[in-house]
Amino acid sequence: MGVEDVIAFAASIGARGIEILPEQNIPTFPNVSDAQIAEWHEMLARHGAHFTAYDMFLDTKRRKDRLMTDEEQVASIQRDLQLCHRLGIRNMRVLIFVRPDILEKCVPMAEKLDVHMGVEVHAPWYLDHAWIQRTIEVADRLHTRHLGILPDMGIFMKHYPPVMRARYERQGARPEVTQFIVDSHEQKIMCEYTIYEVAVKMQGNKAEVAMAESLRHNPFANPKRIGDFAPYFRHIQAKFYEMTEDCRDPSLDYEAVIPELIKAGWEGTLSSEYEGNRWIQDVMPVDSREQVRRQHVMFERLIAQAEAALKATA
Repeated sequence: MGVEDVIAFAASIGARGIEILPEQNIPTFPNVSDAQIAEWHEMLARHGAHFTAYDMFLDTKRRKDRLMTDEEQVASIQRDLQLCHRLGIRNMRVLIFVRPDILEKCVPMAEKLDVHMGVEVHAPWYLDHAWIQRTIEVADRLHTRHLGILPDMGIFMKHYPPVMRARYERQGARPEVTQFIVDSHEQKIMCEYTIYEVAVKMQGNKAEVAMAESLRHNPFANPKRIGDFAPYFRHIQAKFYEMTEDCRDPSLDYEAVIPELIKAGWEGTLSSEYEGNRWIQDVMPVDSREQVRRQHVMFERLIAQAEAALKATA
């Protein structure tokens, strides 16, 4: 599929908001002409679509001899802010490792261009993590609406993904060990304890230890807290690893998160981020389109249910 094929498919299932990764999607990046931008908007218009978010990257290790200086980091982010604005996008995803003091220096330009910089809250971080709080503290101190966060749904992993467990078993993990890891995750036992049990006490093999270590990146943040952070974000990366045939996510707690967003009166966008492909591509063809379609069926169902429930209590 080419880029336009992807946009056409998204629009065909009612997902008309498009998140762009310019470093990947625009071959001449960072040098983008007005004509190229016009071509993008013409392509979107052909399918009744529009941009919702811009994903920036910060190549701090571009040189072998040193890291980017603070001034170079600010200049790189400002370059992205300008392109984001030229594309007509008001939400920019910022990588989790970008320091709050660097972002603070970018706030004046973000305000001038009316672009919200949202630091991606990506596992193993979570909404209440001290690193995330530092960014929120800067936003509060500056009284700005142009710096905040951007949640990644991977932080709401209620159940361990079946596709991940199956892949580890194909790599040699014993079912009784994978069940122990799944049970530990279900009980929300601290991951380091589980890793120790598997690696030391069970003398786990390579696949078993790798599965246990994956718990470090599969946290379950409290969905009820997302409403408290709603003023700080406008966009969500709607990660998922698998959608069942009845259009349900067996792992990430959308069933709890969507109602909290509705209750908070949040008005923003969610972008599908399918990451289950790499867990199944060794044994079956990957149908990403069908997976995304199912997720949007789920979105429509959960939003309708949450809105009806809220109306019933009004």
